[in-house]
Amino acid sequence: MILSEKHNEKELEDALTENISQFLLELGAGFAFVGKQYKLPVSDKDFYIDLLFYHISLRCYVVIELKTTEFKPEYAGKLNFYISAVDNILASEQDNATIGLLICKSKDKTIVEYALKEMQQAMGISEYQLTQQLPESLQSSLPSIAEIEAEIGGFGNE
Repeated sequence: MILSEKHNEKELEDALTENISQFLLELGAGFAFVGKQYKLPVSDKDFYIDLLFYHISLRCYVVIELKTTEFKPEYAGKLNFYISAVDNILASEQDNATIGLLICKSKDKTIVEYALKEMQQAMGISEYQLTQQLPESLQSSLPSIAEIEAEIGGFGNE
């Protein structure tokens, strides 16, 4: 799935989960996918976690919140809420504290530091980047990387 420059959070979430195997590899070993838009009932309201994982070796839940805008301090409050709710509703006594990760389009390091300074929960803020991929219709008409490398390699042997 190719994202447009003006994509929304649902499109970003769909792109990540469409390629869940690759996304899990990027996260690192030990992550198990629990769900997207994971319904979390609190009091009489339903909240939806963008992506929920469980880290097997750390024995904890990992909440991922997605934002298609620059980081705003209030995003940390929302992530903190989700972490607390998961710890109290989903996690068992054998689980370690939930970890939160906010993935946003961009961030200002100083604003992030102030927003997280007094937070007690384990959370991180990361940026994502869009990569440019060729449409499938063009991929077949262009040479493969191996063909390009073979062609370039041939120049050095002349």
